Amino acid sequence: MVDYEQLCEKLKAMLTEKRYQHSLGVMDTALQLALRYGCDTGKAKLAGLLHDCAKNYDVPEMLTLCEQYGVVLDKVTAITPGLIHQVLGAEMARREFGAHDEEVLSAIRCHTTGKPDMSLLEKILYLADFTEPGREWFEGLDALRELTASNLDDAMRLALDLAIKDVLFKGQPMHIDTANARNQLIISKMKNA
Repeated sequence: MVDYEQLCEKLKAMLTEKRYQHSLGVMDTALQLALRYGCDTGKAKLAGLLHDCAKNYDVPEMLTLCEQYGVVLDKVTAITPGLIHQVLGAEMARREFGAHDEEVLSAIRCHTTGKPDMSLLEKILYLADFTEPGREWFEGLDALRELTASNLDDAMRLALDLAIKDVLFKGQPMHIDTANARNQLIISKMKNA
């Protein structure tokens, strides 16, 4: 049985107050989406709570922890601070928080980039992170929240489009998993049309 009070205490000590509140918001949103779409609520809640557990380390600390834990980063992730935390976070969730469910860890591992053939839990965490009530408003958020309530795959396509636009606008490298996730969703929809 998961002791959420203990996990929350430990997580709160590791994160800024704003990031901690975001994590609680993602946990609650993931739980609501899990109930709506028939996903395991315990897994959704745990993934939502722990998804950003590595977020408040600076880059040198994250890289040191990756080395200590044997976490291998691909070339794009290694030079993109906003991506390191998802890979490191999955390992920290396992080692520091006792989360051993591979589906939960996989959802944490791809909650920023996405990936092709995402599971229901992975989609729920990705979208909960994007749409939780405390998320700072951005162009497309209202439409994304609306779609998330009615069609996860359509919501994922919109979320990935928004993420890609943001990466391009900032001139950052595009992670191949993001492009492949988007392509896979589009191809799947075309085949089923």
